[in-house]
Amino acid sequence: MSTAPTLDSLKRRALTLGAAHAFDYAMHFLLPVVLVRFLTPEAFGQYRLLWLAIMTVMVLVPLNMPQTLYYFLPRSDATDKRLYVHMTLIYMACAGLLGGLAVSPWNPLLPSGMHSLREYGMLVPALTVLFAVTLLLDILPTVEERVHWQAGITIALSLLRTLTLGWAAWLTGELRVVLWLLLALLLLKLLLLLAYIAKLHGLAGPWLRRPAFLGQFRHAAPLGVSTALYGLRGKADLWVAASLFALGNFAAFSIAAVLGPMVNLFRQSVNHVFLPSMSRLQATGDMAGMVELNSRANAMVATLVYPLLAFAFVFAEEIITLVYTPAYVAAAPVMRVYAVGLTIFVVELSSIMLLMRDGAFSLRLNLAVLAVSVAISWIAARQFGLAGAAVGSTLALYADRYLTLRRIAATTGIPLRQLQDWRTLGWRLLIAALAGTLAWAGVGGYFAADAGPLLRLFTGGTILAAVYGVLWKLSDTGGSPLVAARDPHIGH
Repeated sequence: MSTAPTLDSLKRRALTLGAAHAFDYAMHFLLPVVLVRFLTPEAFGQYRLLWLAIMTVMVLVPLNMPQTLYYFLPRSDATDKRLYVHMTLIYMACAGLLGGLAVSPWNPLLPSGMHSLREYGMLVPALTVLFAVTLLLDILPTVEERVHWQAGITIALSLLRTLTLGWAAWLTGELRVVLWLLLALLLLKLLLLLAYIAKLHGLAGPWLRRPAFLGQFRHAAPLGVSTALYGLRGKADLWVAASLFALGNFAAFSIAAVLGPMVNLFRQSVNHVFLPSMSRLQATGDMAGMVELNSRANAMVATLVYPLLAFAFVFAEEIITLVYTPAYVAAAPVMRVYAVGLTIFVVELSSIMLLMRDGAFSLRLNLAVLAVSVAISWIAARQFGLAGAAVGSTLALYADRYLTLRRIAATTGIPLRQLQDWRTLGWRLLIAALAGTLAWAGVGGYFAADAGPLLRLFTGGTILAAVYGVLWKLSDTGGSPLVAARDPHIGH
């Protein structure tokens, strides 16, 4: 009898993890909203720059090693599982140390904008190291399909972080105090990670076997470097803005970029739940079943994300004015550019490339696209201002998806038109755009521009949700083109 989970079970797990990640994103979103009101503009700018530096390191140093556990753990016995977990922990600790050194005050190659963080001394590299090591706690329980445990720890740590750091900013108005408390919270997360590993895998040996580690690293590195280059594409716009514009404008630009993490949390929540089952299908040679699950996951993400992107596009000024104060309304055009790019971002393909072990292609593609993206953003920023700095990554997303889909089609023999449920994706996008347009027209017709952002957002959101919900309920897109070829154990 098959032990593969049913499609309904996968959906429940995805919704559980999605709710947890949505809560975590809400807390990440809320914290800067609090900080901007209690820290000085200079301190808030330093906070955003510090966060950019740490997240850039987190893009570069993991090299996809934690994600390889999706491949190795389902195929391993208990001893080998423990070995792979231990080796991943060791790698992340070493990689974190290198990343910490890169952002330390001792690095003479730091960008000029980072010099303002030197006053915090070793706090910056210490935070970087702990972020790298504890990243494993955000992935390992999901890999082992302990979704409820993952959701619980995600919500608890996120709530604790937001309350603690927000309270510190309100009480002291000092960024240094906020950073010291963040360090303490990361130490707590490290203890939880070690306790989880000790309980479920044990801390006994083996901790490292050279052939196994080299095999894991060879599996991770090509796609890991590709993923790092892909991540740099998302950060490159921010570094362009930090290099060309004043700190206040950079802060506004970074605020507009919050749409990306929002979409990514939905992608991760759904696709990470589907990935273990996709891995099992790929291991049996069922490429059509693997692609079908990916298509279903992306359709689920689109259903949730497209109305949110439509809302952000039509009410960008109101969102920024209400949340971040009118001082940052310059971020509105940037938010609209990002919303256009993120419509294709819901088509997640990296999991397929990971399972196909086609990292070499992804590496070449991302290297080329990164170079073109930076050049376009730099030129467009000089020509069109802040919004222009976001153009490069937007165009890069569309080029990346098209070329990657062509590669998957050539490798699997499945026609490009059948790799995704394009009919469902197109219909979800169409009804979201229609709902957003009606919401914008309704608000504009009944409320003056000075009616207040909260009233306009509430009314517009209500109209958009109602229209989208009705159209979604009435729609009948039918099945995916791959439904006939899917794994017989999924969905039965």
